[in-house]
Amino acid sequence: MIRVLAKHNNLNQIGRIFIMLEEANLKPNLGSYGSVLECMGRKPNCHPKVVTRCLTQMEEEGFSLDDVFRKGVFRQDERDMVLKAVQIVQPDYQPSLKTDTEQCSSSLVHNYYTQRSDHRYPKLDFSQEELQQRFKKQLTIEQDCTITIDSVEANKPITKNIAKMRKLLADQRVLWHQSLLLALRESKKILAITNTADYKHNLYPYLCVLKDKDYVDIMIQSIDELPPSGEALKILAKYLGGRVNTKYSVRQKQHNQTVEKLNNIYDTYTDLVAKDGKEYDTLPREQWCKIVTDQNTGPSLQGGESDLPFIVTLELGMYMVDLMVSNIKINSDILNPDFNKKLIPLIYHMYTFRSTRQVGFIKPHPILSQMQLEAMETKLTFDSYVMPMLCPPVPWNSVKSGAYLLTPSQLMRTAEGATQHEELLEQCQNLHAVLDTLNQLGNCAWRINKSLLDIIISIFNDRGNDKLDIPPPLSEAPKIPHFSPQDPSNTSSEKAEMKREVSNARKKGSEMHSLRMDALYKLSIANFMRDEIFWFPHNMDFRGRTYPCPPHFNHLGSDVTRAVLVFADGKPLGPKGLDWIKIHLVNLTGLKKRSSLEGRLEYANSIMEDILDSADNPLTGKKWWMNADEPWQALGCCMEIANAVRSPDPTRFISHFPVHQDGSCNGLQHYAALGRDVIGATSVNLMPCELPQDVYSGVAQQVEEFRVRDAKNGVKIAKLLEGVISRKVVKQTVMTVVYGVTRYGGRLQIEKRLKEIDEFPKEHLWEASRYLVRLVFNGLKEMFTGTREIQEWLTESAKLISKAGHSVQWVTPLGLPVIQPYHRARRLVLKNTLQSVFLLINYDTKQMPDTVKQKNAFPPNFIHSLDSTHMMLTSLYCHSAGLGVRLSSRLFLDPRPHSGHHEQDLSGTVCRPAQPANPAGAVHYLVQKYCTGISEGTDALVDGGFAVMYSKPSLRLHR
Repeated sequence: MIRVLAKHNNLNQIGRIFIMLEEANLKPNLGSYGSVLECMGRKPNCHPKVVTRCLTQMEEEGFSLDDVFRKGVFRQDERDMVLKAVQIVQPDYQPSLKTDTEQCSSSLVHNYYTQRSDHRYPKLDFSQEELQQRFKKQLTIEQDCTITIDSVEANKPITKNIAKMRKLLADQRVLWHQSLLLALRESKKILAITNTADYKHNLYPYLCVLKDKDYVDIMIQSIDELPPSGEALKILAKYLGGRVNTKYSVRQKQHNQTVEKLNNIYDTYTDLVAKDGKEYDTLPREQWCKIVTDQNTGPSLQGGESDLPFIVTLELGMYMVDLMVSNIKINSDILNPDFNKKLIPLIYHMYTFRSTRQVGFIKPHPILSQMQLEAMETKLTFDSYVMPMLCPPVPWNSVKSGAYLLTPSQLMRTAEGATQHEELLEQCQNLHAVLDTLNQLGNCAWRINKSLLDIIISIFNDRGNDKLDIPPPLSEAPKIPHFSPQDPSNTSSEKAEMKREVSNARKKGSEMHSLRMDALYKLSIANFMRDEIFWFPHNMDFRGRTYPCPPHFNHLGSDVTRAVLVFADGKPLGPKGLDWIKIHLVNLTGLKKRSSLEGRLEYANSIMEDILDSADNPLTGKKWWMNADEPWQALGCCMEIANAVRSPDPTRFISHFPVHQDGSCNGLQHYAALGRDVIGATSVNLMPCELPQDVYSGVAQQVEEFRVRDAKNGVKIAKLLEGVISRKVVKQTVMTVVYGVTRYGGRLQIEKRLKEIDEFPKEHLWEASRYLVRLVFNGLKEMFTGTREIQEWLTESAKLISKAGHSVQWVTPLGLPVIQPYHRARRLVLKNTLQSVFLLINYDTKQMPDTVKQKNAFPPNFIHSLDSTHMMLTSLYCHSAGLGVRLSSRLFLDPRPHSGHHEQDLSGTVCRPAQPANPAGAVHYLVQKYCTGISEGTDALVDGGFAVMYSKPSLRLHR
């Protein structure tokens, strides 16, 4: 209120509010004094005594003038007005704004921040002018909040019926837009004069933050995206409210006049990252903060824009759904003139059962679904944050500032409405190492493998291929059988069977539609970006694990999305780069898991004929690549090998291809190291071995031994499983058991793998998966003796902490605070004319911790946080060595030499550091030993903290 009054130059009313604060034993904060000074600056001929009295009171409260300018958040001309008021009594005053030079306190990164003379920070392969042009294109997209692109289905011939349906839909949308606009304005008039009782929100203020047309556009777009099977009311309302909130946040930044300032700062920032810029020894975050400090006039970049509360966005979304259901109509005879002509709702509200819960659903009328199906529209509209960025992201420089230019983004992903993580981060003194890691991940430029994308799109438009993970269209879905429940010729058991068939057919159709649309989104985005170079801004979850912000298309996606992404920055392969691509190809096939690197390379050379045939004739040749575990990545690899070997000099071939380095079951590696478990460590390559070990194959072999024993003892299911048990069947369960998967969850995982085996009788799926999950758990218990003990100790610790009334929390070695957001759920009811929506709020810190969730989640969350710490440390040291960083839950290794790169062999020597004398320092020891020591002349990349270090004369794996 003080801020608003300051804008209206109402100093007297502000004085009354200060008196009220004093009477209530409350003290004004720094922002309050800033607004008072702003009001004095706006007041013509403000008396110096008034300003002096304010400054004196502010100093008595412990605030300095420099604090106002350093910590205050300014919009529009507020900063200038505050300075004008101060200079009435101190004409020569200029604020002293110091850049934050404090370094991360962790000893693990002390050298990284203090010893910079030998660091070689990588530059982007763009000039400053090119980056500035890219910034302008990205800014335009984010200001619009949405972007419309061509669908990959756009190349189909347009028939008369398609053209007719498209025109019909376009005409109807105009009518729907008019109806919604009129209804919204009428509803707002009513809400404006409504007094709400019982502390219920009056939505009128929230319906005024955007133009009426903006709300209607959001509603119309949601209709186009509604699947034929419908959407849960709660999910649709959350989507609508979220889109309003995003657009409102962008509009605030435009209103606060931060766009022009952002443009100036970004133009200067490009000098650090552009190839024609100066050489700096500062990091992107440090450079950005320095530029912001230097340009200390006008509004703050983060102008205190406030998000709408989650509950408000949900109520707003429900209001918009109600408006759509009540006011959008369509003629019943629009497709069939024989029907009686009457206006019917375009979408309608219904109830369905999910398990034992009744769920409100919003479903489109079959007429709308039919029109959309026949129109086969060629445009897709996305929110701007769904797309990769066309320029390098804004460096994360605080908890609330980074990633996109205007679109709001969270540093830490949390449950909607939860605030405890943000509060914890704001209290944290130093997150520099974490922020710098996210910035380095986001600064990696990508581009599209166009030749591979074209092949995928051709299969997508030709009825898809389930085996190759290309979903077929809905026309391939099973037909829903028709039967009459009143037919006396059917027995009750036959009717029950027919109902099951109908239910299964509908479920299958719904699943196929979801998969098809997911693939359509990813391929359409990839096709839209086919001639662009782009970036993925990153953020993290509450454990510190990092993720790209764009949700559909990114390098952590499926085999298809990973296959079409390559690095934008190409480098010569060098003497050993081609060998690494060949080894990578063998890894993608899933074969030779226990062979040495030389063995894998030898195998790749022996199948060169198949590799080249796959590259030349992917859809008409021998199709060797289709049998790989990751077929599309394998095909891309075949093409890269073919291009390299056919070039005049493979060592000079410019490659953009990523090679993965994946840890050997990271979770088990952490547990084995923490527990000094020699047997377990050997199976996950933490101990020296002549050949690489494969824990999944080891567990599969042990399970097979148990099965053979049981088969000899007459166990029927054991006999039935002969020849079925493989590495693939047990892999997911082995991988996730260390992250807390239960036997129930493990059984579902194994059942899914068994379903993929055509020869296995489907009627025995439940019994077989139940039997196998027991064998897997027993096998792991024998192989990893210490793992279970550590898990149990962590679980018991969390149980005692939560029973004492506290959430389990800890700080990672890099200083990231972690708190588990699991509390006893309370029910909140949101009432609407359509229905009441029940929310289970399980993140309310006023509630007692949920002991079961706290204790079950602590072991996996703790291991995840260590895993992320290792990755972040390696990212930082890679960056200082001049490597463009591409790290994630799976590593992307650039197989090309960089400056300082030395000749290597493929011996695969495993180096085991000496163990510390003090087991209590195990975590500190792991991080310190595995993620430091990367110096000049050394290239290092890592997956989850297990560093692959190239040094002369051999390849050393420091795990």
